[in-house]
Amino acid sequence: MWEERIQGGVGKTEATQSIPDFPYHKYAELIGLRGIYADDPAKVGAAWDAALSADRPVTLEARTDPNVPPLLPHITLQRAKVFLSMLPEEPERGSVLKNTTRQVMTSLLPAPKEWRPGHA
Repeated sequence: MWEERIQGGVGKTEATQSIPDFPYHKYAELIGLRGIYADDPAKVGAAWDAALSADRPVTLEARTDPNVPPLLPHITLQRAKVFLSMLPEEPERGSVLKNTTRQVMTSLLPAPKEWRPGHA
């Protein structure tokens, strides 16, 4: 949904942010797939391990903060401009800016050893 918001250059709208609250992971199990759910950042690594080692197709459902835009590792200047241009129309811009800044800083600064995977 963030892709639509950035491509369209508009903030959050009903058309770009209405996703049904539905247990996709449970539905996957009903049709014979593997369903995995992660609602805590500490569970994401184990969820990916389970998904990648599954013996059948997987639906990996993760509960995330809707005000944390997924930033591409190599965001283009054009995409960054569009993202910044849509912020004035974003009803939750304070939260979006805070979370985006946190995400960028986390990617730039080294994490303490105890936060790195495998160094608990």
